[in-house]
Amino acid sequence: MFKLSEIKELVKLIDSTSVQELEIENEGSRLLIRKPGKTEVIQSAPVTHTYTPVTEPVQAAQEAQAPAAQKPEAAAQSNLHPITSPMVGTFYRSPSPEAGPFVNVGDRVTEKTVVCILEAMKLMNELEAEVRGEIVEVLVENGQLVEFGQPLFLVKPE
Repeated sequence: MFKLSEIKELVKLIDSTSVQELEIENEGSRLLIRKPGKTEVIQSAPVTHTYTPVTEPVQAAQEAQAPAAQKPEAAAQSNLHPITSPMVGTFYRSPSPEAGPFVNVGDRVTEKTVVCILEAMKLMNELEAEVRGEIVEVLVENGQLVEFGQPLFLVKPE
């Protein structure tokens, strides 16, 4: 079964590209997203839903309602800021296999510092820190699949 957050992220990605249709099968479930006018999502399970593209205020409200348990305990206890994944994708610490990582533990970052690349649907997306501070911990391994909202780094804000 597909998670609602994954479906929303895929709908958002499809809406921002010229792709007209996407079909994915996973563990007995089928997801079909089509784009003429309205985006439809059909899931082969007992439930069929139609979704419209997510708007920024709705997404921000959903993120605000996310349970605190999703944040690492270290961040909650020590005032560290998590840099989270804005999408489902593959996490890469460096721009290429031969290059060094964008950031390491102990590196200082600004709001515009690129900290990693997230690959989604063969598109490489640079993720910026969006906070000024020091990288305290890298929470995922290079090449690991990450979820929407998953913490990737912990930063000690300035």
